[in-house]
Amino acid sequence: MTRHLALFMLALVPGLPAAAADEAGDDEARELDAVVVTATRQAYRGDFDAREVPQAELRIDATVLRDAGVRDLDQALDLSASVARQNNFGGLWNSFAVRGFIGDENLPSNYLVNGFNAGRGFGGPRDLSGIESVEVLKGPRAALFGRGEPGGTINLVSKRPTFEHAGEVRIGAGRFDEWRADVDWTAPIGDAVAVRLVGFHADAESFRDTIDTLRQGASPSLAIRFGDATRLVYELEYSDQDIPFDRGVVAINGDLGALPIERFLGEPGDGPIRTEVLGHQVELQHDFSADWSGLVGFTHRDTSLEGFSTEAELAVNRQRLFVDGRTLSRQRRFRDYDATYRVLRAEVTGRFDFAGMEHRLLFGADTDEFENDQVFLRARGPTLASNPTLAQSQAIDVFNPVYGRFPLPTPGPLTDRLETQESNGLFLQYHVGLTERLDLRAGLRYDDYEQTLDNRLNRTSLTQSVSRSSPQAGVVYEITPSLSAYAAYGENFRPLSGASFDGSPFEPNQSRSAEAGVKFDLLDGALSATASVFRLTQDNLLVADPVNAGFSIAAGEASSRGVEFDLSGQPAEGLTVWLSYAWIDAQLDNDVLDFNFALPLREGDRLLNIPEHALSVQVAKDLVALGRPLRIGGGVQYVGDRLGEAGTTFELPSYTVARAFAAWDVSEAITLGAEIDNLFDETYYTNSFSRLWVRPGEPRTWRLTANWRF
Repeated sequence: MTRHLALFMLALVPGLPAAAADEAGDDEARELDAVVVTATRQAYRGDFDAREVPQAELRIDATVLRDAGVRDLDQALDLSASVARQNNFGGLWNSFAVRGFIGDENLPSNYLVNGFNAGRGFGGPRDLSGIESVEVLKGPRAALFGRGEPGGTINLVSKRPTFEHAGEVRIGAGRFDEWRADVDWTAPIGDAVAVRLVGFHADAESFRDTIDTLRQGASPSLAIRFGDATRLVYELEYSDQDIPFDRGVVAINGDLGALPIERFLGEPGDGPIRTEVLGHQVELQHDFSADWSGLVGFTHRDTSLEGFSTEAELAVNRQRLFVDGRTLSRQRRFRDYDATYRVLRAEVTGRFDFAGMEHRLLFGADTDEFENDQVFLRARGPTLASNPTLAQSQAIDVFNPVYGRFPLPTPGPLTDRLETQESNGLFLQYHVGLTERLDLRAGLRYDDYEQTLDNRLNRTSLTQSVSRSSPQAGVVYEITPSLSAYAAYGENFRPLSGASFDGSPFEPNQSRSAEAGVKFDLLDGALSATASVFRLTQDNLLVADPVNAGFSIAAGEASSRGVEFDLSGQPAEGLTVWLSYAWIDAQLDNDVLDFNFALPLREGDRLLNIPEHALSVQVAKDLVALGRPLRIGGGVQYVGDRLGEAGTTFELPSYTVARAFAAWDVSEAITLGAEIDNLFDETYYTNSFSRLWVRPGEPRTWRLTANWRF
């Protein structure tokens, strides 16, 4: 019994070869193994062709990421028009909305790495040095993944060992004293073990005054084959980042152009915020037969964030800028955030024939625990009615800033709490081919969830338990071998932190989605495309309590509808194209008070930072120069105007930015590259939370790189 259990636990590895070479010297078999490694299925996903999935999905592969000059998650998600940037916590985390909906605006947006939750926590903005591809899985996915973001799921596929020798060192230098080095090396150690070492170091100043960042990280991994049917992967994630907290610029009387985009309005004396990540992930996969396999995995991830910041005061009755148009009142804050996330999961997937039809099953269980420990201190000036001094208001002249003018105040206690979320889930997905052309899919997940909030300031504790079932259903019809149509319905839930005035826990946020679309190939499969329409609704959004000031209720409702079109491929030899377009209408569906400032919001109001139209286009062409391969290309991103502050008419203007790049193979081993971002030096703003917290985009930026492959 123990032996069979052990074999089943060897079930989990999306990234290893499916069969071993029979002989150590068989290079051909090794080469085949390396290909199979990259093709192993992802957890929670099953074995399905893209056109068999009744939902829209967008895969951004390594070639597209490199052509786009992507270094972090935000840049990667800019390639999908369905994803919009949100308030990024002064540059300290990734925050985004998919199909118009965001999760908890006071926490980083969640994302997955190889199916494991990894966005929860405080590890800083995600670098992509160890990532092979980025997947935008649109629509609710709670039927498999459990609680998550309401509009869709982002999954990062990591670089894993292959059973062949390969390596690359990449050195880059750019404007604003940017220096970066990346290394990626993989090799077999004998017939059954392979390793991969990936790491980066980046040191850069910024177009923003006084801002200097230092980032470094490593993601080594190990792959082991236990015979032909069983394989294991272990991955370690480490990163250490020093990033000054930067809320961006302010709009003076609604005018974003009143200040230069370089103007920093914090205090350099605060120093950087330091973030750290240390994570471990183990996956084991065992093939019981050609049709059935098992997958088991475990992850443990610790993250932390600590440091001081000085930020614009948002309360109108404390903000001098709204009086004289030049003096900005600020708060000084200290944060010490720690988070631990643990997940254990197991699943079985397979297929069988019955009654002349093919049936495919995916079923399993998982358990996870997320601990969110926050200590938050604050120093702020009194209201303007009490006539505070400039020092009390920590004031700064936005047109002629003098840093360090006043002694930095010592913040006092504001938040000291530990939140623990525990969940146990069971999931089942059933996919049946009714005919050669018609497939049906049904899925159901049951979650038993418990949330505990320990407030160490007032020595109170609150616990709530919630059970939720998340269904999913879909249909796919193959019209021709290159054209299929689909329709799907799904539900999602997300627990809400805190409690109402009477101490009662909030009902979880609930979302529902319906979508339909077509997936098709053009030019004999050279181009692949998806066109989709969707509608999502949300209930139980947190809003301000209209009766009890300072408290919240779960009473907000919102909806989002839209049209999407994604296309990618090679329409001609040596020509690669990428296009992503989205029209999204996201709005509030009832009259409520804003969660943060109790401002009145009306039915039909737009949701924050969501453009109605967005477009991303990229084209690359392979040529020959001096007898050596040359790849040139460029891209354009358009983002429409967006609401920039809830409860007001303040908007961020639309923008169009372009980039150009070239990469020349001067030899078999060396490639030289050059790229220019924001080619026409457009002034633009990517996101905001308030007219006093507006994030400007980078001006024209150049970068030179050298790659050595070995």
